[in-house]
This record gives sequence, C-alpha cells and structure tokens, in this order.
Amino acid sequence: MKRDGGFKRPGFKLVLIVLLAVLCIGAAELAACSHFAPETYERITAPARQAAAAVADAGRAGLDAVGRFCRDTAALAGRAVQSAARQVAAFWEELTAPPPPPLEPEPELSPPPEDSLPPATEPPLTEVLEADGKQLLTGGTVTVTYFCQSDETWAEQPYGTDTIGPYGCGPTAMAMAVASMTDTDTDPAQMASWAVDHGYWARRSGSYHSIVQGIAQDFGLEAEPFTGRTPDALRRALRSKDMLVALMGKGHFTTGGHFILIRGVTLSGDVLVADPNSLERSLQTWDPQLILDELSSARDHGAPLWILSAPRA
Repeated sequence: MKRDGGFKRPGFKLVLIVLLAVLCIGAAELAACSHFAPETYERITAPARQAAAAVADAGRAGLDAVGRFCRDTAALAGRAVQSAARQVAAFWEELTAPPPPPLEPEPELSPPPEDSLPPATEPPLTEVLEADGKQLLTGGTVTVTYFCQSDETWAEQPYGTDTIGPYGCGPTAMAMAVASMTDTDTDPAQMASWAVDHGYWARRSGSYHSIVQGIAQDFGLEAEPFTGRTPDALRRALRSKDMLVALMGKGHFTTGGHFILIRGVTLSGDVLVADPNSLERSLQTWDPQLILDELSSARDHGAPLWILSAPRA
C-alpha cells in the first residue's frame, strides 16, 4: 500500500471532530445536570473548583510576597541612597572647607634663675638677735639676754682677785637669768661685784655653789634643787615656763666645773642652753640625756641642778 501525507489527514480530522463532540456532549450534560441534579453537579465539579481556588490562593500569596519584597527592597534602597547622599555631602563640605589657621607654637618655658629660688633650708630653732645693744637668744622658754664671760667689755674686770673671763661663769650665768626673768637691768660685771660682796666668790675656783640660790633670792626669783634625773622630767620643767641652772662636769662644756642655763625644749625633745662661755654652743640643740650624764658630781647647796622660777602671780 502506498504511504503519503494525503492518506493520513482524513483520520486526524475525524479524531478532532470526535473530541469536540465529546466535549460538547459533556458540557451539555453538565449544564443539564446543574439544572436538574444540582447535588450531582456539585460533586462532579467540586474537585475542579477546589483546585482552581488553591491555584488562585497560591497566586495571591505569591503576589503578596512579591509586593512585600519589592516594598522592603525599595525602603532599603532608599535608606542606602540617603546615607550615601549624607556621606557625599560631608565629603564635599570637607573638601571645599577653607584650611584651618596654623597653630601657634607654644612658648618654651625656661627655669627661673638659681639666685631667685628660695633657700631650701628650714628656719633655725634658735638664733641670736640684737636689740638695744644686747644679744637675745630666741626659741627657748623665755627670750634670754645673752652674756659671754669672755666678752672684752668685762672679761678683764675683777672677780675678787681673779677676773671674769676665766672664772666668772657663775655670776655671768645668773646675770642672764636675772636680766631675762625679772625687770632688773644687770650684766656680768655688776653681778660679779655683788657676788664678791655677798661671799659667793671662791678664789681661783670661780664661785661657791650657793651662788645660785643666793642671787635668786636677792633678785626676786625662786631657786629649788631639781631632783628629776630623766629627760622627760627636764622637758616637763622647761615646758612649764621655768629655766634650769646646771653645774656641768667634764665633757662637752668644760674640763672642770661650769655653770650653764637650760632654757627651752624643742618639738623633737632636745633642749636649748645658754652657755656663758660659748655662743656657738648656745645656738645648738642638745640631747637631754647627754646633759644629765655630764652633770657635776657635786651635791651641796642644791647642786648640780636647780629649777629657776619667776614668782607666781
């Protein structure tokens, strides 16, 4: 049999006609069924309607998602554009701003000259001042009018048959006490003369130890033996505004016997003296234990230590 395209075409058309007929018959039956048997129609078409509704819902959800995505993307893009615009504006402002004025160099500070700096030393605890032709020792219980037995003004003046320079420590020490603690204006020469007249000069030995209480009583002072032999006892006596007369033995102040005044105590607990034979020693501070250790061994007329007090009001 001969095969060619003209032999197939009548069969294909026939198939199409049959399908169209079936569709028309089905549609007619569905239409009749929807009118005469609606329940059956609902059962037949329900799956198709549900599938169509699902497809429609999915389409709407997809459209909503696409809409949200577009809105979020647009908002993000807007914020990015705004940020970029601000950065560009700031960059442009910085680029076109005038340059800042140059900084002025800080002046170099030079240290002050050395001669303008205050001295780094502490003020002295005691010093000697000049007033009305007299030397005054400061820093003690009272300001002491200082006399030195070797001062040329009276060093060669008589003390009995001796002279004040080498032998007059007793009347010189008591002249300092009387001039400082009373209103009496005196000096070593006057006090030496008084001591000779009242029997307190000891030939070639200086003065009898009774000179301390004798002069004190005659010039309005009180002199009592001081029995305290501890540094604290000395400090307490000096803080009560009294002075002490000490008869020193061999040591820092003398090689024999020597009267001095103990006139004050420092904050550190050392004591100040008025040595009638040395202004230098009078400007030093002394360990009270050293003073006690070097006291004379004499034990007559209150020696070797007396406390001097002005009369109490």
